[in-house]
Amino acid sequence: MNQPNATQKPDLDLTTTQQDQEEESVRRALEGYYHAGKAPWDTGVTPPELVALVEGHGALPPGRALELGCGTGTNAIYLARHGWEVTAVDLIDSAVGQAREKSEAARVAVHLLHGDATRLDELGVPGPFDLFFDLSCYCGIPLHRRDAYAAGLTHRAAPGARLLMFGYGPEPLGSSTTEITSWAAGATADELRARFPGWELIDVTPGTNSVPTFWFTLRRDA
Repeated sequence: MNQPNATQKPDLDLTTTQQDQEEESVRRALEGYYHAGKAPWDTGVTPPELVALVEGHGALPPGRALELGCGTGTNAIYLARHGWEVTAVDLIDSAVGQAREKSEAARVAVHLLHGDATRLDELGVPGPFDLFFDLSCYCGIPLHRRDAYAAGLTHRAAPGARLLMFGYGPEPLGSSTTEITSWAAGATADELRARFPGWELIDVTPGTNSVPTFWFTLRRDA
């Protein structure tokens, strides 16, 4: 009878190692986009969906906003210019540095933080917030960290808070935009309903991209 190897690590350790490796792969991939100057989500133009929420018919009154995956700060600066008190987080240090330079040049106050949007407690991110904005952040997060993302937002959401999220839908693994497993999974309405208890998914609008994309709007229960 074979005896167990005392040096063999439990399966849980293997899973943890794989998860750590995936998180590192995501970070390196994002850094690569910024290093090449080709981050597709960082266009320098505020999307009309956010403009409509801030300036359109029935616009939200200015309050406190948290942007997840703020990139170089385009949308955080836009919100600050329209009277919002803005906190913005990004995983990539160079992106946060550019966002800081841009916000200083624009002479607006944005509380910029370098760190993981799924670990808001570690960053000391305050709350509550009336608006959360996510432009392609959630759909790039490894699946094992998505519940932590949802819990972090829920914990910091004011009653009736909105979450406006742009995300890619599921795509075949191995395409140019889905070299990472969690990126291939994308984001779906059913997943958001399951991961955000206490929120209502009030709108799903398809994007205009050549690949499946969606604008999701969620509202925190009052």
